[in-house]
Amino acid sequence: MEKITCIFTGKTDDKNKLGEDASKIINASIKSALPDTAVKKALENMPLCSGKIYLVSIGKAAWQMASAAKEVLQDKLEAGICITKYGHVKGKIEKISCFEAGHPILDENTVIASRKAIELVSNLSSKDLVIFLVSGGGSALFEDPKVSLDTLKSINEELLGCGADITEINTIRKRLSNVKGGRFAKICEPAKVYSIVLSDIIGDPLDMIASGPAYPDKSSCEDAIGIITRYNLKISNEVQNLLMEETPKKLSNVTTIVTGSVKQLCKAAVSKAKELGYEPFILTSSLDCEARQAGKFLASIAREYADCGKNLAFIMGGETVVKLTGNGLGGRNQELVLSAADGISGVPGTCIFSVGSDGTDGPTDAAGGIVYSFTKEILCSKGINIVDVLNDNDSYNALKLCEGLIKTGPTGTNVNDIAVLLIKGGISK
Repeated sequence: MEKITCIFTGKTDDKNKLGEDASKIINASIKSALPDTAVKKALENMPLCSGKIYLVSIGKAAWQMASAAKEVLQDKLEAGICITKYGHVKGKIEKISCFEAGHPILDENTVIASRKAIELVSNLSSKDLVIFLVSGGGSALFEDPKVSLDTLKSINEELLGCGADITEINTIRKRLSNVKGGRFAKICEPAKVYSIVLSDIIGDPLDMIASGPAYPDKSSCEDAIGIITRYNLKISNEVQNLLMEETPKKLSNVTTIVTGSVKQLCKAAVSKAKELGYEPFILTSSLDCEARQAGKFLASIAREYADCGKNLAFIMGGETVVKLTGNGLGGRNQELVLSAADGISGVPGTCIFSVGSDGTDGPTDAAGGIVYSFTKEILCSKGINIVDVLNDNDSYNALKLCEGLIKTGPTGTNVNDIAVLLIKGGISK
């Protein structure tokens, strides 16, 4: 993908061109994390293969990664499977069957496609090679469950709703799956597996990204039971027994490399911000807290530095969580910026934006959102109270009303989120 086009659904701060600068920073950041070049480079060092080469690509960047791999492999590829989110397949890829399925909640198409992948790599020889391309979203998009689909959906929804982080969620998912927690690599044996990973988890824990289908599992049965206890989740005896079945701790047929992470997003944001005349600061590339708290934190920085007379950019990368308390529509990036809108109200020359690098934020068509010093005023004029909206988790509709949604469409990558505070110095009230 040559360019990511950000669509700001309405008003920007034209006087200071903050919206224009935000769009440029988003474009540069996401473009830096596109997997095409990284996948092609990684394949230069793939293991020698005297047999047949197969490909399995999973996650929200699966189509982009599979397409890049096919360009390199050409006729060497025997066959492949690509499983990605609805709307993310951008065309046919020769010799690769592409499937779309549910995310963040898996569905029947997830299971159908995953079983096709299992069938593809079963009964291979030691001469064969499986190229396994992994990106964020793979946990929901690659699944052959040990329990009923309804049971698995229910547990996933409970984990997402109670505020469990991605590591905790994946610890449970692994033990209820035939492919997660290293089990997919066992299915591929005795064939070799060359796993190329686009990381969407802070710190790049390979056993957690997409729930580690081809990586030894570091979590234990005790960890899984502890999570169930911590969040007071109600589970059946069947699930309890599965959580006590240990996952593979050693795999001798797998080589794994990481091709990208949220750090790339942050570095690219720094570079573009400098180019646009801002003094940039990376606050963290390991953001891991509730979305509302992250928004309040950025707003507090805005109030602290708004009068310093400088153009500043404060950058955070990572992944926040949302605790569901209502029935509204939104995502963690939209909730982050809406929570910041109150704190920067009336603070001139400021904006805060946050986007998911994959182009989707929660179950919405937006990548994230942007707020300005005038956002709260607009909402108030429409009778909208920010606290009430956040309590109902309805950030999407609130941002739509104040024209603060950011839409990019599927980007072809997925390496966490980026949130940025821009300050234009010397702007008077």
